[in-house]
Amino acid sequence: MPQLAVDGAALAYDDEGPRDGDGVPLVFIHGWTANRHRWDHQMEHFASRRRVIRLDLRGHGESEGSGRRSVDELAVDVLAVLDHLEVNRFIPVGHSMGGMIAQALALSHPERIERMVLVNSISRMTYSRGRGMLMAASTRVPFKLFVATNIQRAFAPGYPREEIREYIRASSATPREVVMTCYAAMRNFDVLDRVGEIRTPTLLVHGYHDIQLPVAQMLRMAKAYPDALVRVVDAGHELPVEKPAELTAALDSFVTSRA
Repeated sequence: MPQLAVDGAALAYDDEGPRDGDGVPLVFIHGWTANRHRWDHQMEHFASRRRVIRLDLRGHGESEGSGRRSVDELAVDVLAVLDHLEVNRFIPVGHSMGGMIAQALALSHPERIERMVLVNSISRMTYSRGRGMLMAASTRVPFKLFVATNIQRAFAPGYPREEIREYIRASSATPREVVMTCYAAMRNFDVLDRVGEIRTPTLLVHGYHDIQLPVAQMLRMAKAYPDALVRVVDAGHELPVEKPAELTAALDSFVTSRA
């Protein structure tokens, strides 16, 4: 597992697959409190025929460093890794917070984005007054309870409890400062009024049972995209691990199509 020093952090990443493979590299970006292994199924599928890159965001997984205060700053970290690997054009595949990072990249460096895939992600976090008050109150409960509650509700009903407990344990290992700083960065992220500027073909894949970032908010975002394809899957917010094969198939079809 190589690491790259970026602005006081050591970022862990994987760079696999043939350099002269099919198409530009796929760059997988995980979500809040997760790590690069959320993409194990997709990495295994694509690595035999094209270059695939994934990283642990700072403070997550095997990466060190304190949290970034904005999604734009997290995007700078991703670009630093890609510049180090001499990757110019690429296809970002972002889950949740990772999808926010992908949008930030598409807006700041459109010339480098060939296509984009957003998985269970949105351009603006919107709450009713009641839910907003509930979310604010949740940050005042004990840290492990805060993380456990958010991870528990990320999965669709019926997902195995023992597997959810493993994801809760992994997420709880993320430093509190990183968790809360990135949580604030997501809540402050708002590019809904700018997504019309993103001209690159975009695939939006979302779990129908997602209560973290509801599908209605994704559809509101999709209307603003000039060139978007929408796929709704019978899953919750953790689509990469709830329905990995279905996500991989949708991604494969999208990145290999000529349209």
